[in-house]
Amino acid sequence: MLLVRTVRDLGVYIDADVTMSAHVTAVVKACFAALGQIRSVRRSLTRTTLLTLVHALVVTKVDYCCSVLSGISGQLLQRLKSVFNAAARLVFSARKSEDITPLLRELHWLKVPERNQFRLCVLAYRCLIGTAPSYLAA
Repeated sequence: MLLVRTVRDLGVYIDADVTMSAHVTAVVKACFAALGQIRSVRRSLTRTTLLTLVHALVVTKVDYCCSVLSGISGQLLQRLKSVFNAAARLVFSARKSEDITPLLRELHWLKVPERNQFRLCVLAYRCLIGTAPSYLAA
């Protein structure tokens, strides 16, 4: 009998101990790969176009099924935070030594835990007012 340590369903990786580390690892890897591709063409893009690409190819990967990330460890949150920091530095062509907080503030990006909490609150609100998908409505 073969035991499986990780399964993937609808693009979410669930490991045997349900720490979500496999999912975070996959998301971080995909995001940094996308950032590398964007970095190679950033000189020929306007900041608006660059920001659109970062949002479409990176931010959406972190946001997808973020409700399953509720309650993950600080170490995993730090890995997701590094994706947003790298994306913000790419958009503004900032150095690693520069403070990231003003860049995130200018982009109007919440920090990862607050971002996940906001998205969960929006989902709960949509359930309450009846605009959520039918499979979530009570």
